[in-house]
Amino acid sequence: MINNSTLAISPIKGLNQRKSLGEDVFEHLKKGIVTGNVKPGDRLVETRLAETLGISRTPVREAIHKLENEGFLRKLPAGGFAVHGLTSQDIDETFGIRSVLEAYAARLAAQNHKRSEIRLLEKKIDEYQDCLEHGNINQLEIINTKFHDLLYTMSKSPKLIKMINNLKAQIYRFRHIILSQEKMARRSNEDHILMVKAIKKHDADGVETLVREHILRGKAAVLKQLEPGNENNGKEF
Repeated sequence: MINNSTLAISPIKGLNQRKSLGEDVFEHLKKGIVTGNVKPGDRLVETRLAETLGISRTPVREAIHKLENEGFLRKLPAGGFAVHGLTSQDIDETFGIRSVLEAYAARLAAQNHKRSEIRLLEKKIDEYQDCLEHGNINQLEIINTKFHDLLYTMSKSPKLIKMINNLKAQIYRFRHIILSQEKMARRSNEDHILMVKAIKKHDADGVETLVREHILRGKAAVLKQLEPGNENNGKEF
């Protein structure tokens, strides 16, 4: 279903001079989609976006085509683009791939880590817990992402890290949904504590299992929130 209502998009402030304007627009729009401010089914039209953002159509066109290539938008027969919704198939596929790649990264981290890297993980756990206790929910996704990025780096496998990073935008989209649930937000940090303990002990099997369970638990949380009862496989929402 296409939603032609006014989108929650505002003019871009503080443009980064080191990036092209198209890249700034791309990141601005992607953030809106990932966080849910721009909703599935919302229609994006170059002329309207350019007017809303206060810029020319060229960088908007560049951003839209990049978003289409990354799977965030689909072209409409009548013109313009619509934001792709999430389907149960999307969720199954993304989390399935994540569970394999990230669990393997954790296994390698248990085998290859340095003590200084453990301290960095523990610091992120503390920062996350502090945000939970003080209700600073907006920071949870950022800290959570940094924790996982550090974990991938500890694998010492550039090819593996690149494969995981190719899913990063979609992962962040799901992470936003998961961490918006208080119970899951708290459980996430509890899982991270267990992961670090296993890595410290060089328990490759243990941390691999923990990460896989952590990711599949997130999958269940996404399905529960977006499609209660996990019915109608393939339905977009």
